[in-house]
Amino acid sequence: MQKKAPTHIGSRVRARRTMLGMSQERLADALGLTFQQVQKYEKGMNRIGASRLLQIAGILDVSIEFFFEGLPGLRAGGFSGDSLMAEFLTRSESDRLVRGFLRLKDDEARRKVADLVDWLASVG
Repeated sequence: MQKKAPTHIGSRVRARRTMLGMSQERLADALGLTFQQVQKYEKGMNRIGASRLLQIAGILDVSIEFFFEGLPGLRAGGFSGDSLMAEFLTRSESDRLVRGFLRLKDDEARRKVADLVDWLASVG
């Protein structure tokens, strides 16, 4: 069985949920679903209907346009300046990076990590 890639909308649901620090379980409870169903939405295994997407938007405190931002052929708008952050949170490495960064207790170490990331971005 071939593994399906996350859909754009499912990735955006995951990004916003993660941005808020909300677990799949908490979102599922708010929707009256199991966390496995939320997991399937986020992974693109199950499609999200319009009324369910509207419900998710309300829980995650975003406009419905947020889920469509970045799709080709759509005009600009939606989730203002946080789109770069939302894109970052859709990456598989983001969770590990953020958790590791937050475990750093020394402010100087955090600055050095940020400097390293800035440097790597500038050379690559």
